Amino acid sequence: MARTLRGRVAVVGIGETAYHRHGRSPDAEFKLALKAVLAACADAGLDPRAVDGFASYSNDRSEASRLAAALGIRELRSATMQWGGGGGGCCAAVANGAAAITAGLADCVVVFRALAQGEHGRFGQAAGTGTVSGEMAYQMPYGVLAPPQKFALRVTRYLHQHGIGREALRAIAMASYHHAQANPRAVMHGKPLDAATYDASRWIVEPFRLYDCCMENDGAAALVLVDAERAKDFPHKPVYLLGAAAGSGFRTGAQPHNAPDYASASYKTLAPHLYRMAGVGPQDVGSVQSYENFTGGVLMALAEHGFFAPGEADDFLQLENLLAPSGRLPLNTSGGNLAECYMQGFELVLEAVRQVRGSSTSQAARNDVALVIGGPMVTPASDLLLGSEAVL
Repeated sequence: MARTLRGRVAVVGIGETAYHRHGRSPDAEFKLALKAVLAACADAGLDPRAVDGFASYSNDRSEASRLAAALGIRELRSATMQWGGGGGGCCAAVANGAAAITAGLADCVVVFRALAQGEHGRFGQAAGTGTVSGEMAYQMPYGVLAPPQKFALRVTRYLHQHGIGREALRAIAMASYHHAQANPRAVMHGKPLDAATYDASRWIVEPFRLYDCCMENDGAAALVLVDAERAKDFPHKPVYLLGAAAGSGFRTGAQPHNAPDYASASYKTLAPHLYRMAGVGPQDVGSVQSYENFTGGVLMALAEHGFFAPGEADDFLQLENLLAPSGRLPLNTSGGNLAECYMQGFELVLEAVRQVRGSSTSQAARNDVALVIGGPMVTPASDLLLGSEAVL
């Protein structure tokens, strides 16, 4: 038997809580996780006690055994956590859940992410400390304290190497905000962004202005995976896993900022594995949901997935090309991390499911294949291709 996840597992339910600005959730993080799991099970028409596995990433604090107890689950058979990479694990967590089902370790896995920053502190904030070690020991003495500073260095190198203008970053931000205006779930729904507002916004750290940086939010999101043979027993159109990849290239994690391929989004090795497993190429992708920690990483990741050569970025990344329904590559059609919410990228996976189902608030014209890119510039990163039965 071929070693592949292609067509072996399907998403049959998705669910989420209301999304809040960081610190604004009325619920504790564990309650948010439970709400999202219950919503995903309700969407699937599934008794939550039938779940026998959980998968998550980035050290989610809602432990599988505690979830199982709270939900009355009869038997917990699988509990996986993607190691490292922060939001770069959002797609890998789905792959890990799918792998458990394919290997016979579980029958029904819920993949989820929950955040309550009012309870546990802001996720991306630099914390005061008396001692530092590892990579931060090389960064903090020079004032590199927080993620935007760290990633700005990589993006600046990339823009310089390939002669790319900042207008490409602006187009990415504006596409996310444009799609959020059609999405009532989005935190930035009703708050459109135009070019003048983007250009007048304050610098965070060059080349990132305010609207180039992801939000910080509270909430939770989840999905339900089952074996493909059971997928048609559920009420919604099944969305099949076509391909998945996780990891990074040679010495991507070398410290401090010493990777041989420094100006990279970490997908040069992943994308070929992803497309090979899925049996499709970039020309087959109808929409992309790309994790925006910062807009520059999206640009780099799209190039590394073969949608354009780096030197073509200015021409390709025009706003009209990124908008649903008829753009060349509809991007972040729910608003993404910039304008829907920052659920550490897991809301992007749910939106890809909606695209294949045909139920997005900004539906792409082509919906048989949807790509999710998780965590550009981190290590390990991950990505995911979802598709309809017609693609199998």
